[in-house]
Amino acid sequence: MTCIAVNPQGWKKAKGYSNGMMAEGKTLFIGGQIGWNADQVFEVHDFVGQTRQALLNIRAVVEEAGGSVADISRLTWYVIDKQAYLDCQSELGAAYREVMGYHFPAMTLVIVAGLVEDEAQVEIEATAVLTDAGE
Repeated sequence: MTCIAVNPQGWKKAKGYSNGMMAEGKTLFIGGQIGWNADQVFEVHDFVGQTRQALLNIRAVVEEAGGSVADISRLTWYVIDKQAYLDCQSELGAAYREVMGYHFPAMTLVIVAGLVEDEAQVEIEATAVLTDAGE
């Protein structure tokens, strides 16, 4: 694993994210992924389903680069409906763990007025740090 969580001693435990991540290796910047499939088609229209697909898309990019979800150091979420996010925390957590396991990088959630794709309810960008092959 190239990313190590950094959470200061004495701070309340972060729930579902880390306060910081320390990493060494090649940096992979992953553009914002939305809830459509590889053919740019939305197969699901609910918030949890689109989030799951966006995370699957991120995982696919990381794996294509030779990494794994454990190499992801940061996620930035852009959400158009704060209440939709808050209303489905349990289901969202289950979908997240299904795709990402129990790897919780540094995360930020930003509420936005809209996204470029009208059907998109969430967009997630990521940063991963991969070790060089042979290290």
